[in-house]
Amino acid sequence: METQFNESFKARLAAEDDTAIKALRERAFAAFVEKGFPTQQDEDWKYTNVAAIGKETWQAAAAGIELDRADAGVRAHGLLERFRFDRNGFTALNLAMAEISVIKIARDTVVDEPIVLSFAAAEGTAIFPHVVVIAESGSKATIVESYASEAKGFTNAAVQILVEDNATLTHYRVQKDGAEAFNYGVTEVSLGKGTYDSTNINLGGAISRHDIELKFTAEGGEAWVDGLYMLGGEQHHDTHSMIDHAVPNCLSHQNYKGVMNDASRAVFNGKVFVRENASGTDAQQSNKNLLLSNEARVDTKPQLEIFNDDVKCSHGATVGQLEEEELFYLLTRGLPEPLARNLLTYGFAEEVINKIKIEAIKKDLDATVLNRLHAEI
Repeated sequence: METQFNESFKARLAAEDDTAIKALRERAFAAFVEKGFPTQQDEDWKYTNVAAIGKETWQAAAAGIELDRADAGVRAHGLLERFRFDRNGFTALNLAMAEISVIKIARDTVVDEPIVLSFAAAEGTAIFPHVVVIAESGSKATIVESYASEAKGFTNAAVQILVEDNATLTHYRVQKDGAEAFNYGVTEVSLGKGTYDSTNINLGGAISRHDIELKFTAEGGEAWVDGLYMLGGEQHHDTHSMIDHAVPNCLSHQNYKGVMNDASRAVFNGKVFVRENASGTDAQQSNKNLLLSNEARVDTKPQLEIFNDDVKCSHGATVGQLEEEELFYLLTRGLPEPLARNLLTYGFAEEVINKIKIEAIKKDLDATVLNRLHAEI
């Protein structure tokens, strides 16, 4: 795999004028050469086969980021140094080829308008956006990260987020790639005594995966990590999350929902760590899945690892079909069965979509969900 990216990597390296980042890129590409893309022999990729991505020939292309990294500063460099590029071949290749941009939300600043990041890979191209977000103390902002490749493109993205004390960051990640596209994304969050609220929507792509890792670094942090994946045809989506309660008295709530139709397949693997000194932790995790066909499948594995007794933690997962009692109730009210089924499915998905406070995005997602159901409500 490294051979098809060799020339593109040399060009990227030649254009890099930051000595420290240049060294990082070289280390990352060496890791990619050693690892290649992950296989199902790797435990974290047991249910996700990405061989199809490796079989394609990709031309590295610009991701279209227009954000300036001239004001990166020491903290942005520190975050890049801490990026775990060696976790797999995708993250290694991302850092090696990354278009690095920095969003800094200044101390005690409230940004009223959403900060929008839009990415789309054209036919036969691979893009490597890498965005560093620094929400300084007392700041408040909303990030909208969207993916909409229309052809067989390959997106390999990374977002690193630092939320300082008393800062509030709302983060929407919407993946609506075309049916033949490939998408891998990783989100790393370092959370102080602030608030991080994320909603992750995955609707598109032939093969997609999102890894999200959040670590509490100061007491009093609060995090919501929610998501929806809605799949049809032979789509495959994988969510791996890891929430690390490394300090006391922090709160994390995670609610993921999945809707699978046709022969689609989903994977959810959620880990919550509560460290020895993390007393007063409140960690809740839920994954609910709705199968609309006999061929659809989901592999779900919520996990808790707790090393402290003074905690409030729960986790659970469900896999099932529409409730017959609820369906019967709607039928007795005169609704046709197809509409009744669509209403119940729509309601199941809407709990997550309703978290989105930007009306234009919410309306678009509502329309997409209804289109998937071949319905109008």
